[in-house]
Amino acid sequence: MTALATPMAGSLIQSIDWQTVAPPSITAAVALGVLVAELFLPARHKPLLGWISVAGLALALLSLVPLRDGTRATFCLGSSTGATAATGGSACSYVADHFTLVLQLLVLAGALLTALLSIHTVKESALPPGEYWFLLLSSAAGAALLPASRDLATLVVALEVASLPAFALVGLRRDGRGGEAALKFFLSSVTATAVMLLGVSFVYAATGSLHLTRIAAALPHVQPQLKTLALVGAVLTLVGFAFKTAAVPFHFWVPDTYTGAPVAVAAYLSVVSKAAGLSGLALVAVVGFHPYGRTWGLALAILAALTMTLGNAAALRQRSDTAHSAVRLLAWSSVAQAGYLLVPIAAAGYGSAEARDPLGATVAYAMIYGVVNLGAFAVVGLVSRRIDDYRGLFAARPAAAIAMAFFLLSLAGLPPGVIGLFGKVVVFRAAVDGGLGWLAVIMAVNVVVALYYYLSWTAKLFQPAPSTSAATLRIPVPLALCLGLAAATGVVLSLAPQLVLQITSGSLFG
Repeated sequence: MTALATPMAGSLIQSIDWQTVAPPSITAAVALGVLVAELFLPARHKPLLGWISVAGLALALLSLVPLRDGTRATFCLGSSTGATAATGGSACSYVADHFTLVLQLLVLAGALLTALLSIHTVKESALPPGEYWFLLLSSAAGAALLPASRDLATLVVALEVASLPAFALVGLRRDGRGGEAALKFFLSSVTATAVMLLGVSFVYAATGSLHLTRIAAALPHVQPQLKTLALVGAVLTLVGFAFKTAAVPFHFWVPDTYTGAPVAVAAYLSVVSKAAGLSGLALVAVVGFHPYGRTWGLALAILAALTMTLGNAAALRQRSDTAHSAVRLLAWSSVAQAGYLLVPIAAAGYGSAEARDPLGATVAYAMIYGVVNLGAFAVVGLVSRRIDDYRGLFAARPAAAIAMAFFLLSLAGLPPGVIGLFGKVVVFRAAVDGGLGWLAVIMAVNVVVALYYYLSWTAKLFQPAPSTSAATLRIPVPLALCLGLAAATGVVLSLAPQLVLQITSGSLFG
């Protein structure tokens, strides 16, 4: 009789380090809990689902604390587990290192602020609460999984878990504009995913592995007849992640999607979704395709220059009197900011396999950008989607006007938003240190250009109030919490920028 048992079957069974995978697992569990709870809660108690989601995201953030002491890993090939596997050469699918924890902190904190902003959005727009909170938490779970993923299969799955619920969130308002925005987002994203999957298949065919560390080790020794296949596969894979970061020419979905989505969803896409895409792009490029660093480094440098230039040029063309001018300006601003975020990743392509310090500049700048951009969207959710409606806001609501001025000046890199200035200096230094002086010059020019539309909006806040000023503007409690947390975090980081900038010293991996 044929033996059905696999020899050494016990070696195929491994224990899961649940503490290591706790951040995305808790988020996913709360998403399922909220969906089930919505079935049993009476209508008058359904607003509690928002606060349950906020509590779940806070718990997921707390689960990061035990992981800060060292690198841990799970779902590894071979007999090694934990930190030994992460540092000893074993291929693992989930690794919780410095890079992972910092990106998970950004993603989960951004999702928490989005949830606070969403409580007001769900009520104001009469969105279905169970579906909304389930989709938001599911997307956040995928975004939290992505920076810990260390093989291409897990990366693709995590990216789609983060993206698919986002399509539904954009169109959840069920109006014509929301449906059109969701369709454009969906079609362009599916196309990018198909291209990325084709690239992944090429890389696997050339290297025989999906784990990033093994791909990096195999690429220099690929058979001559497979080198072109491996290179094309690397390019196509990077294209898929470049779409998620809204880099030019994969940015065309951003303005219409942000405009058609609820403000809270646009804020989520601009920060959490972008951070997830950047983490995937950084992992694939720096860890998996580092042998091709000079090639993708130059390509990303060109993409960064095009992205920041086109984003700022389009932002300059936005009219302040159109219905959605505030959201469209922030959308084009986020495209330009994506260009700045790509600069250190491009610089990393010119370093050795051990010198990955430039990535710290991307992570630090992403954290700074995330805080102030979410704060700016919170003010938009409170006041108006049209920039002209902000004229005289200081007279009606001084606190909201001062907070918005701080967020805009931080995005521009001007005092008192000192943290924005430090972030741009760190990115600029990464370009210079990486030998990309020409890119640093283009970035400096774009920073100056962006001052115009940021300062123009800021000036409106303090202009004389029109006769139709919204003197009765009231800030809902969850939205006030979102604004307060974003503003307080921005002020603390401006007073003590070393809290974020220390990320730029030392390696993020290991």
